[in-house]
Amino acid sequence: MNGLPEPNKVISIDLPKVAKNSLIITVASLLLLWALHIAIEPKLSFTISLWSTLLFIIGYIVLIILHELFHLLGFRLFGGVPWKKMIVGVNLKMGIAYATTDQLMTNGSLRKSLLLPFWTTGIVPAIIGLAFGDGVLISLAALLIGGAAGDFAMYQELKKLPDNWLVKDDPELPRLYIYADDSFN
Repeated sequence: MNGLPEPNKVISIDLPKVAKNSLIITVASLLLLWALHIAIEPKLSFTISLWSTLLFIIGYIVLIILHELFHLLGFRLFGGVPWKKMIVGVNLKMGIAYATTDQLMTNGSLRKSLLLPFWTTGIVPAIIGLAFGDGVLISLAALLIGGAAGDFAMYQELKKLPDNWLVKDDPELPRLYIYADDSFN
């Protein structure tokens, strides 16, 4: 694999399982965030208009793009990956947006990079939406929290391994190649 030794471990993510978990997390997030919203602001008014629908669609697209860009920022900040070694795109066959690099990163750095978008495009918008009583932002935050299910799945698998082990992302599949820290000696 591009001059690298055989990996010690390969982690493959089961996309149908991730899709199911994403739906569960999204529904749970929606229920929790809307319950918090109602607890904070008991006078609930709910209006669906062309403007709010358009705002929701545009907001969703922008947050998905930001989600992937925050992965890239994590690669740079936590893994020291040069910008020119990063790729962002959409795989229409799999129905996923992705951010990747062909550079090895430490397990600890990659785990931080995996969770950065959850905080920045899920939790932060949820807090802002709750603070300002913005139902559109609260709903978008729930969708982005649920949309991080694939990141959570990878994070859970990587959490079982030492921080200093090296990880290479597969550029085409939801798969990680893991190398023990002594693989290159």
